[in-house]
Amino acid sequence: MSIDFDKMSLKEMRDLRVRLDRAINSYEDRKRREAMTAIEEAAREHGFNLAELTGSKPKKTGSVAPKYANPADPTMTWTGRGRKPKWVVESLEEGKELEDLAI
Repeated sequence: MSIDFDKMSLKEMRDLRVRLDRAINSYEDRKRREAMTAIEEAAREHGFNLAELTGSKPKKTGSVAPKYANPADPTMTWTGRGRKPKWVVESLEEGKELEDLAI
């Protein structure tokens, strides 16, 4: 395949460059995914997952919005997951319900 750049307009060359950049990025992404799949399969064959071998933690998918706030200090919030913060425990001991702390 040969391209005669002398016969192409500037717009055609720029369009070609954009298409070429996209093709290169697509190729690199595909090769990266293929390599990652191969690495993960090799780890599984040996009884591991990739995170165990690299010492990395799995990526978190996102953060959870807070559901509860401290009435005395609304900047102190809790998502409702994990251990209850001290202010939640104290509020519950004072007779408040969890619904009273809902945002």
